[in-house]
Amino acid sequence: MSKNKFKAELLSGHKDHAVEVPFDPSVEWKLQPRPLWRGRRGHPVNATINGFSFESSIVPRQKRFYLLIDAEAANTAGVSDGAIVEVDVEPYAE
Repeated sequence: MSKNKFKAELLSGHKDHAVEVPFDPSVEWKLQPRPLWRGRRGHPVNATINGFSFESSIVPRQKRFYLLIDAEAANTAGVSDGAIVEVDVEPYAE
């Protein structure tokens, strides 16, 4: 699987931060979404924002896709709401 790189604005969400992903992971990676937790399906990923690596998920919402970024990852990467971040993302290899 290839790593995808893009820039995006860090958005605040109901629980955590997120960035909009400019592609559909099912199409780009030819992988079907899988259960992440009760009531949510998506794609587990390895991600990097501004050089800080972490594990997360890409989830669909309102016909768009979002990379979830918890507060700890955002703080460690030194970013806050509205920041433009450089993102590298690839499917999580089990």
